[in-house]
Amino acid sequence: MKNNENNENNQWGEPISSGTQVVGPYFGAYGGAFIPEILYSTIEELKEEFHKAKNDPAFWEEYKALMSNYSCRPTPLTYAERLTEHFKGAKIFIKREDLNHTGAHKANNVMGQGLLVKRMGKTRVIAETGAGQHGVATATMAARFGFDCTIYMGEVDVKRQRPNVFWMERLGATVVAVKEGTRILKDAINEAMRDWVSNMDSTHYVLGTACGPHPFPEMVSYFQSIIGIEARKQILQQHGALPARVYACVGGGSNAMGIFSGFFDDPVELVGVEAGGYGLSTGQHASRLSSNDSSIGVAQGYKTYFLQNHEGQMKETHSVSAGLDYVGVSPILANFKETGRVRFEAATDKEVIEALTLSIKKEGLIPALESAHAFVQAFKEAPELSADKAIIINQSGRGDKDIFTVADAYADPAWREFIIAKAEEYHE
Repeated sequence: MKNNENNENNQWGEPISSGTQVVGPYFGAYGGAFIPEILYSTIEELKEEFHKAKNDPAFWEEYKALMSNYSCRPTPLTYAERLTEHFKGAKIFIKREDLNHTGAHKANNVMGQGLLVKRMGKTRVIAETGAGQHGVATATMAARFGFDCTIYMGEVDVKRQRPNVFWMERLGATVVAVKEGTRILKDAINEAMRDWVSNMDSTHYVLGTACGPHPFPEMVSYFQSIIGIEARKQILQQHGALPARVYACVGGGSNAMGIFSGFFDDPVELVGVEAGGYGLSTGQHASRLSSNDSSIGVAQGYKTYFLQNHEGQMKETHSVSAGLDYVGVSPILANFKETGRVRFEAATDKEVIEALTLSIKKEGLIPALESAHAFVQAFKEAPELSADKAIIINQSGRGDKDIFTVADAYADPAWREFIIAKAEEYHE
């Protein structure tokens, strides 16, 4: 393995608040590029092209124009009047990333990486996906730009996210069900890495979250920062002041980094909410920064907190949401945990369903199960704040397109009967 430890100064650049800096490939003690020697030149090429693009104002303008024309940005910041009345506390605003093309924040990152792929002259993209949102977004980007596309997805996730697999394949992607390991997101990442090593001359790995070897955490956060840039401007226009708190769910960390980046230099509390599963005391969860079950390690090309045993073997995780059951977490967020810049909490599966139900009934909004984790903590804390304060929840994706997963989470008997009847039709 190669640890790329040069100490160049990497600025986040204009789109992210100017006071936040990155020194080399590390964020405090976390990050790095722990990569096979064979990948070194490919990573160096990617880093060079990304930094050239980031320092070119025309590139950001091209990116914004693409996202406006193709993905309907800026997404709105919706004032949740009835939820605000229900909790009788802070004004609740919801950043509507569910209205992005493909239904989640994932498009922000993949479209930006697509522009980089064009710059590098590569013809094929690969990606990993858990909940399927990143896979659909990558397949959409590949169709938009004319790239060949392969998506790796754990066999467990393929089964629980079949509608997303259907759309990936319709978009022209080859979906590979990963049957090794625990057959979820971390195993999909491993398979994507193996593919990349074998095909790096023609292929770019569109990593979906702010994890992996440098420069991926920085690069993904850079493209997702468009969420925070918009949200900060919108809250000042609509509320006349900065929010007291900003909430985001945390799997790998891309949507959290996106919305948080707009407020890093402000006196705003940032709250990341992880998957508490059946409860932190049960061990059946995916909480790395809000539990005592994780430890620092190196895996999948970078150093961060992982849910691992004393021998360094990754533990099985659990979450009602396929997109939050990753064993690691962004090294940037690990550093923010250590410095205290971001507070981390956990929401259980039961709390998530309750928050989802309330959001649907009070506002007609259907957040993805991932996003609903952020709603849980915001709902707990909104009553603590006075009515002149505001909070923002990042609705990172929509739940209606994940109807199979959501319906299973509700254990709806009528839905079960419908599925059984539909299955019988196929057998006739």
